[in-house]
Amino acid sequence: MIKNILFDLDGTLLPMDQDNFVKGYFGRLVKKVAPLGYAPEKVIDGVWAGTAAMVKNNGSCTNEEAFWKCFAGIFGEKALDDKPVFDEYYRNEFQQVASDCGFTDEAAETVRSLKSQGFRVLLATNPIFPAVATESRIRWAGLDKDDFEYYTTYENSHFCKPNPAYFKEILDKTGLKAEECLMVGNDADEDTPAETLGIKIFLLTDCLINKNGKDISKYPQGGFKELTEYINSLPR
Repeated sequence: MIKNILFDLDGTLLPMDQDNFVKGYFGRLVKKVAPLGYAPEKVIDGVWAGTAAMVKNNGSCTNEEAFWKCFAGIFGEKALDDKPVFDEYYRNEFQQVASDCGFTDEAAETVRSLKSQGFRVLLATNPIFPAVATESRIRWAGLDKDDFEYYTTYENSHFCKPNPAYFKEILDKTGLKAEECLMVGNDADEDTPAETLGIKIFLLTDCLINKNGKDISKYPQGGFKELTEYINSLPR
């Protein structure tokens, strides 16, 4: 019996071309931090290295701590003093990245419909961004952070997708039972590991990512219409 719906954000509730998003994100970031002496290519490489450190996080620290430890290891302790400028970027220039994303009314309509039916709705977005950036992307999708009972950020998470421990941490923090959860995502590699815990999977195919050509035929899939039909077909 499914009682809880976990949604991915990028490419799921928020339609996007990942390459366009990354280009817009970095293009604005390098301009923001250039006055601090960060060379464009080096800061891009540094952010990717910090992201890799978060993905490899074994739970010994938060993802935020893992990122900044790595970033400071590249640029020196000075980078920690510059953190407020990066935070300011997310509050200001990052908002322009919304233009690099798509939008669909169906995302907000589906989330709010599920809540009205009594489902507990959570946002299981890969926690590689600070809360301020995640909350912005939630708004770009036509939703509000309060539409979700819980949402993952780099401050409150100790793991990343595709590590099953990421999903386990959500269950532990919220008290949800895996067998009562459905994970709705668009990435065949990052979202499906939730099933190792007993969480059911639905793949939203509007912005499907399947870089490794994984056989996804066993998963229910489709657009928001098919998602609604699938959830309605489940035992209640």
